[in-house]
This record gives sequence, structure tokens and C-alpha cells, in this order.
Amino acid sequence: MTDEATERPPMKSNGVPVTDEMLARLADKAEAGFDLDRLRPRPPGRPRIGSAPAESLSVRFPPEMRHQLHERAEAEHVSEADIIRRAVAEHLARSA
Repeated sequence: MTDEATERPPMKSNGVPVTDEMLARLADKAEAGFDLDRLRPRPPGRPRIGSAPAESLSVRFPPEMRHQLHERAEAEHVSEADIIRRAVAEHLARSA
């Protein structure tokens, strides 16, 4: 076991890196308290995508393509899944 700190990727919120300033702002907001009347309960489970519960699909990518996907998602501040869904939708619309 070494004494060196393990390098970890930065935490993200909705694709945006979490900064110390962001954490301080959120902590201040939490310490001030929340207006419970304004908070809406969320339904259990994942949010819907489209008209019905979404289905998962496993796809393998070559390392180079996966790296490009990751870079594009970070640049656009969206998830990799969002990029994939958009690409498939555009492809299906063209070939219809």
C-alpha cells in the first residue's frame, strides 16, 4: 500500500464538473433551510424517456470511438447516453 493519493476523476453534476464554489453555494443553501411547501415529491424510479418506460440496450464501442463519445458528451455537458440517443434518432429520421 502506498501513501500516494489515488487520482480520481472530478465529480460531475449533469455533466458539469463540481467546483468548490458550487459545493459552498449548495451547503449555504442547505444550511439556510428548504421551503418544504415548494419541494415536489418525485415519483419512484427513473424518469420516463418518451411515451413508456425506457429499455436498456448494451452496445460495445471500440476504445477510440468511446473516447470520442466521452469527449463530445463532456463538451456539450450532456450524458453519453444522450449523445447516442440523438445519433440514433437522427439516423432513423434520415433513413425513413
